[in-house]
Amino acid sequence: MYSKILLSGIVSEDIERILRVEHSDPHSVLGGHPAKVKWVNGLIIRAFHPDASGACMKLDGESIPMDDCQAPGFFWLWLAGRKLPLNYLISFSFPDGSTWENESPYRFPPTLGPQDLYFVAEGKHYRLYEKLGAHPMEIDGVGGIAFAVWAPNAKRVSVVGGFNRWDGRLFPMRSMGSTGIWEIFIPGIAQGELYKYEIKTKSNELRIKTDPYAFAMELRPETASRVWDLDHYEWSDQEWLDQRRTRDCLAGPMSIYEVHLGSWLRISEEDNRWATYREIALPLVDHVKKYGFTHVELMPIMEHPFDASWGYQVTGYFAPTSRFGTPDDFMFFVDVLHQNGVGVILDWVPAHFPRDDFSLRLFDGTALYEHADPRQGEHRDWGTLIFNYGRNEVRNFLVGNALFWLDKYHVDGLRVDAVASLIYLDYSREEGEWVPNRYGGNENLDAIEFLQEFNAMVYGLFPGCFTVAEESTAWTGVTTPTYLGGLGFGFKWDMGWMHDTLEYFSKDPIHRNFHHNDLTFSMMYAYSENFVLPLSHDEVVYGKGSLLRKMPGEHWQQRANLRLLLGYMYTHPGKKLLMAGSELATWNEWDHEGSLERELLQYPFHSEMSLFLADLGRLYLTDSAMWSWDHEPSGFSWIDCNDNMNSVLTYIRRGPNGYLVCILNFTPLVRQGYRVGVPEQGEYRELINSDSVHYGGSGVGNGGVVVTSAGSQHGYDQHVALVLPPLSCLILRKI
Repeated sequence: MYSKILLSGIVSEDIERILRVEHSDPHSVLGGHPAKVKWVNGLIIRAFHPDASGACMKLDGESIPMDDCQAPGFFWLWLAGRKLPLNYLISFSFPDGSTWENESPYRFPPTLGPQDLYFVAEGKHYRLYEKLGAHPMEIDGVGGIAFAVWAPNAKRVSVVGGFNRWDGRLFPMRSMGSTGIWEIFIPGIAQGELYKYEIKTKSNELRIKTDPYAFAMELRPETASRVWDLDHYEWSDQEWLDQRRTRDCLAGPMSIYEVHLGSWLRISEEDNRWATYREIALPLVDHVKKYGFTHVELMPIMEHPFDASWGYQVTGYFAPTSRFGTPDDFMFFVDVLHQNGVGVILDWVPAHFPRDDFSLRLFDGTALYEHADPRQGEHRDWGTLIFNYGRNEVRNFLVGNALFWLDKYHVDGLRVDAVASLIYLDYSREEGEWVPNRYGGNENLDAIEFLQEFNAMVYGLFPGCFTVAEESTAWTGVTTPTYLGGLGFGFKWDMGWMHDTLEYFSKDPIHRNFHHNDLTFSMMYAYSENFVLPLSHDEVVYGKGSLLRKMPGEHWQQRANLRLLLGYMYTHPGKKLLMAGSELATWNEWDHEGSLERELLQYPFHSEMSLFLADLGRLYLTDSAMWSWDHEPSGFSWIDCNDNMNSVLTYIRRGPNGYLVCILNFTPLVRQGYRVGVPEQGEYRELINSDSVHYGGSGVGNGGVVVTSAGSQHGYDQHVALVLPPLSCLILRKI
C-alpha cells in the first residue's frame, strides 16, 4: 500500500501511470502540491526517477531526505506551512553511488494559455511557431526551455536529449486536453542542446521523432533537433524593410537568380566542402549585382536528409539546413543581401514530405500530417506523402511555416513548388487511384482553401512580400486575388512559355519558320496571369543539358542562339528567372555536388557571354519600358508577328517613360534593308546588339544609330531599314 500522506490529492492509479510512464498529466502528481495533513496546511513534493535508489530535496541551502513509498523510484516529502511557488532542487542517488541533481520540471505552470489553445483548435494560430517547438524562457527566475508538440493520438510524449541521457521515462510531458498538444518546461537546458520527442503510441510502440517546429537540426545523417533562440540576432536591414512595405512588385523590375547554395560555392582548398551562409553572402551579392539581378531565389534551404533531393524533400520545415551553418548565419546571409539591395525568395514545399521515419510520417503512430488513404496521401512518382489539408492543425502548421520565414528571417517572397500536384486530386494518377471531391470533381478543395488562406495571410500581414506559384496547368485565377475567388498568388511561373521557347530554340533554324507559333502563342495568354518567365534548374538537369548545349548548330551558332534566347526572355513581358550557371554559358549541366564554374571566365567566349548578360541586365534595370507595364496590355504591341518565312519577330515594349523597339532574327542569315515600322520619325539608337564583337558575335550591325525613312510600314507612317545580324536580338530606343 502507498503512504496515505502521499495519496493526499491523488489516487493509486496516478502512481501506477507515473511508474508506467503513461500519465497524461504528470504535473498533477509530481512537483509541489498544496495539501492539508492533520489539519495543517503545507506542500507535498513528489519526484520520480525509475532507476534512483534515493532522493533528497535541496531547499534554502539545506538537503532534506525524501521518503519512498514502496513504489520504485517514487519519492515524496511533506513540508508543513510552505506555499507555492517554491524554488528547490531534487538530487537523485543511484546504486552505483552516482547522483543527478536538477530543477524539477513539474513545478512550473503551462506555457500555453487558453487563448493559444482556442486558436490552435480553430487552426488560426498564425504565430504558433512562437508556442510549439523549443523556446528559451525564464519562469520564476529560472531559465530553461519550454517544449510543446502536437501529438493528439499519443499515449505519452517525453522530451529526450543529452540532458537526460535520451531516457524517455524522465521528462514526460503534460497533455493540454482536446487540442492534442503536449507541453513541459525543462530548466537548465541551454542553446545548442540536441533533443527529440519519444512518443508512446496507443499500441504501445515507441517512436523517436524530431520536432516539427525545430528551429535548427543536426547535420545529416544525424537527425536530432537543436534548441535555438531566434530573437537575439541584431538585424541591420530596416531601410530595406521600410522600402519594401511600399514597393509595387508588379510595376517594378524583377530579375531572379536561381541558386542552389550547396553547389554555388564550394571551398576546393578544403576538400571541396560547402561554403557557409556567411562565406557565400558577399560573393553572391557582388555576382548578382554584376548582372542586374534584383532577387536571389534559393532552392529549398529547409532541413532535408538527402543532398540529391536539392532540398525538395523537407524534414525540418522551420530549420535552415545546418549544411551551411546556424540559423544566425542564415539571418546574416539575408541581412547582407538586403543591405545591398537584393531581395531573397525561398522555394517552399507544402505539396509533400518524405517518408523518413524520424520526421512527420505517422508522427504519433497515426496518419497525423498525411492522409491515411494512400489514394489521397501518397505521391507515387516521388515516393513522398501528401499533407492532409482538410485538418485544421495541418493547415495551421503550413500557413504558420510560410509566415515564419517572412517574420523571423525577413524573407521577401515564397515560390511554392508543385502547385499542380496540390490542386488536382488526380495529379499523375490513373482512374481508380484517386478519390473525387464531395462534388465528384478532381479539384482538391481542401488544398485550394489552404492556398487561399496562405496567400491572404502573406499579403495581409507582410506588405511588400509576394508569392509565386510553380503551376504547370491551365488552372484559371492562379494570380487572381482571393476575394475574387482566385488562389491569390502574386505571380505564376510561365511553364508553357519555357517549354515552347526551348522547344523552338532546339530546332535547326532552317525549320523554325514552321514553328513560328511556338514563339507568338505566349502573347495570346500573357495577361491572363502575372507571369514570371523561368529558365530554371528543371531544364538543365537529368541529361537535359545546359542551356548552351540545347542550342542547335556548331559552336558559333550555339553561342549566338543563347544570346538570342536571353535577349528574347528579357524583352518579353513578364518577370525573369535564370538558373545559376547560365550567365557563364556553361557546357555542363547543373550538378548539385559541383560548384559554379567561375574558371570559365578566363576563356573569351564565356567572358563575352557574361558581358552580354551584364549589359542586358543593366539595360533592364535602367529602362522602365522593360518592366513597368509587364502585366498590362499597354506594355507590349506587335510590330510584326507574322514574318514566319524569315523567322523574324518585331515588337515594342512600352513604359511610362517611353518605348523600346525589339527586333529578333532567329536564323543565321544576315538580312539587309529589313524594314521595320516605328511610331515616330527621327533617330533610333542601337542599345543592344547581341551580335556585337564585344559579345563574341560577328560584328554585323547598324553603326549604333539608324534614321527613319518616310513610307508606310506595319501601320506606321515611317520605318527604319535595318541590317539584321544573324541569330540576333536588337533593341532600339528613340533618341
